[in-house]
Amino acid sequence: MTNTTQPAPSVDGAALLDDVEAFHRRFNVFPSEAAYVAVALWDAHAHLIEAFDGTARLAFLSPEPGSGKSRALEIVETLTPRAVTTVNASANALFRLVEAKGGTPTLLFDEIDTVFGPKAGGNEEVRGFLNSGYRRGAKSLRCVGDGSNQSTEWFSSFCAVAMAGLGSLPDTILTRSVIIRMRKKAPNEKAEPYRRRVHEKQGHALRDRLAEWATTVHDQVAEAWPEMPEGVTDRPADVWEPLLAVADAAGGHWPERARAACVELIKAAGEGNEASLGVRLLTDLRDKVFCGADRMPTAAILEVLHGLDDAPWADLNDDGKPLTARGLSKLLSQYVRPDNTHIRPRGIRVGSGTPKGYYAEDLTDAWARYCPPPPAKSATSATAATPQVSRGENVADLRLSIRHTPGETDTHPLTVAG
Repeated sequence: MTNTTQPAPSVDGAALLDDVEAFHRRFNVFPSEAAYVAVALWDAHAHLIEAFDGTARLAFLSPEPGSGKSRALEIVETLTPRAVTTVNASANALFRLVEAKGGTPTLLFDEIDTVFGPKAGGNEEVRGFLNSGYRRGAKSLRCVGDGSNQSTEWFSSFCAVAMAGLGSLPDTILTRSVIIRMRKKAPNEKAEPYRRRVHEKQGHALRDRLAEWATTVHDQVAEAWPEMPEGVTDRPADVWEPLLAVADAAGGHWPERARAACVELIKAAGEGNEASLGVRLLTDLRDKVFCGADRMPTAAILEVLHGLDDAPWADLNDDGKPLTARGLSKLLSQYVRPDNTHIRPRGIRVGSGTPKGYYAEDLTDAWARYCPPPPAKSATSATAATPQVSRGENVADLRLSIRHTPGETDTHPLTVAG
């Protein structure tokens, strides 16, 4: 009788991810189907971290306590390799954790708002760790040793990180994250109570199956260049590349579901995050102030900005004072004109005076690079805000009366409708 060796049965990746998703559904109420897909893929990607050049951060955020963020992180902990949960840590401790023997950890940061919240003081070193660790090869220089007997060493920060907290996170972290906006359960939404003594073992069994499957697809995902959904480029593509590679390796319905979740969550992240103050200012200048005019005095700009509903300009500062000409100049000077010089106020002749103001031609490059597409034009868009400026003119009059021809200099008069 000839002995034949049967090949080991392959692991069904799609069925395994289905089981991981089902485990989350038992204990977590996520805001969308896309969230379940993304979190299951993220759990699996943590087992394949050594195959990737980058890793997506996972952020469970909510405006109020009791929204299931910590529970979501607790379930992730049972499913990911070498999971370490912390509520606070220094950057030095985090660097040493990543460098410790035993393999790359999965770092789970609960109550992340205590690190980056309004009373946390910034924690720039921790933010630097989280930002740099998004890419393989990122290292930071640290002093090691005691007293005068110190030397410098390079420490890696590359590892999978999931976070949970109230409010938001610094923009530099949000752009590196898959964002799940948690919310309190509705009366008709139920979740099974999680009992660590019982359910942790079940999660660990799934974790071990994920680890086994990861060894069978490691080389495949390491060589993968997953196709991105239309319109997903730059940083969002970097974030989703490892998750889509996992979905493609699993097969079944996961490639299709993953790409649908990718598009949905990227869109939701863009709608949920407020633009930076500078981008908000640029956008309001384009859509609410200039509205086609080629120059505007600073006084007229400020009057329109201060009168906008649902805008920060009327009480921008902690003391409740509005945006000033100096503040306007400071914000705009962060951006450059088409000739790569900083945007600055220039003289604009209005009647017999030459007040300082801004030219649309100086702002066009920043508008094109930083602002979202302009809204559809309406018949009333140019006259929605018409506060009075000096000499009785209003902003609508100024917009309609300004004429500018190519080659015109700063000293040409700005004609005011009479």
